[in-house]
Amino acid sequence: MPKVGGPAAEGVQAVVLVLRILEAIGHAPKPMGVTALSRELGITKSRIHRHLRTLVQEAYLSQEPDTERYQVGPRLVTLGRAVADDLDLANAALPALLELRDGLGHSAVVSQLDVDGVRVLRTMPGKASIEIGVRPGSLLSFHGSAQGKVALAYGPEELRSRVMRSRLDMLTPHTLVSIGALEREMELIRSRGWAVAPNEAMIGINTLAAPIFDASETIAGCVGVVDSIQYIEAEPSAEQIRRILAAASRISQALGSRRRLHST
Repeated sequence: MPKVGGPAAEGVQAVVLVLRILEAIGHAPKPMGVTALSRELGITKSRIHRHLRTLVQEAYLSQEPDTERYQVGPRLVTLGRAVADDLDLANAALPALLELRDGLGHSAVVSQLDVDGVRVLRTMPGKASIEIGVRPGSLLSFHGSAQGKVALAYGPEELRSRVMRSRLDMLTPHTLVSIGALEREMELIRSRGWAVAPNEAMIGINTLAAPIFDASETIAGCVGVVDSIQYIEAEPSAEQIRRILAAASRISQALGSRRRLHST
């Protein structure tokens, strides 16, 4: 923690330390003791203990009577739920979806991981007279859509293993159903930060998608643009890639992520 002189700086440092304590306990898999907190944060036990007493008194933390370890308290849980309700993915994505649609003209979509695929949460119709897009509530396959492949590439290993062991339906003659081809596609997506699915879900349609991350830097969903293969080619333009990565970064930041996506 940087050392800055003066009473105001000391107050700021105290606030930063409180936030670090809350983050450490909130992310810990089990209650933490003062020694473990001191070791993780690099702060003396006496200094940490003063803040812990106040946080317990205000119910942001609670202390186990037997072990004297600390865990998240009821007021912090309530605050977290309120923030989550206000910053749900569909609402957090709205400004970026509008910017995408206005900047590129394509239909813009945000979706969330589901058990059997990627669920469309919100769409923004494109500017063309003939509308091409997906309906909210639609479930996109993990292997046959750009959003689904992004989820596979950045999602947990258990998800990839389950999908690779399942039956992969050929939605069109271009759908990837080979395990080897899918694994190579995952590596490519992770290396460049975006995915496409030209003619894979439906002939004549392509989607360009990128991952959205939350405050824990875990994938929370995907943002994409959908249009005819005439307008989103198998190799998207530099402008399309730049805008989809910027939109993904903007939504991720709104969810508390510090990750920034850049094309390679």
